[in-house]
Amino acid sequence: MSVRPDNRLDDTPMAPVTCRACGADVLARKSSWQQTSVQWSAAAAQRCPQRQDNEALTSHGRKTVFLSCSELSESIAEAVRTGRLTIVDETVDAAP
Repeated sequence: MSVRPDNRLDDTPMAPVTCRACGADVLARKSSWQQTSVQWSAAAAQRCPQRQDNEALTSHGRKTVFLSCSELSESIAEAVRTGRLTIVDETVDAAP
């Protein structure tokens, strides 16, 4: 059995988005309105107060999972609204 290469980023790569609240720079990709992929750099993770709060809870023995930053989520939605970030599912059938 061969492994098929993952080429999802070939047509629509991740794009830079800056959080409006803390200025963290991440890479984001919207596959649909419901699905967002975010790639955090170490610098962005250190800059995000919500992520830092989550890590502080983890360091006190609580097991937590960081799901998202509400400010970054709004920044990503704004990037979609202004056309700086596209939604893949909405562009797939748009080809001539």
